[in-house]
Amino acid sequence: MQPTALVNELYVRLVKQTGISWQNRAQFFGIAATTMRRILVERARARKASKRGSGNYKLDLTDVSDIPAGSSHLDLLALDRALEQLAAFDPKQCRIVEAKFFGGLSTEETAEVIGVSAATVKREWALAKAWLFRELS
Repeated sequence: MQPTALVNELYVRLVKQTGISWQNRAQFFGIAATTMRRILVERARARKASKRGSGNYKLDLTDVSDIPAGSSHLDLLALDRALEQLAAFDPKQCRIVEAKFFGGLSTEETAEVIGVSAATVKREWALAKAWLFRELS
């Protein structure tokens, strides 16, 4: 999915949402990151469906700097399953991964979204990356 198509889809979904009173910029970016994850996972599931052709959709990670070395492509559905497992025992780490990976937020922006210090984000991000790398290897 092209970045412009992803942003357009995100915009359409956010505009359709009613009843949200945006508290601040951090809340917006948190919801946007989660929505982008959902869009990408839905797209990957649709591509994998047999009526549309089989095979996993590979997300190109060459432009993402904080992903563990050695993985230029990632199975998005496997990442989603791993993030669901991560959320089961550490929801904060899952939110950090969503904000940094799907939302493209910096450490400071992620700290604002999550409501913790930048040092906590760095520490939890390192743990989450290691855990995800192990789960996806």
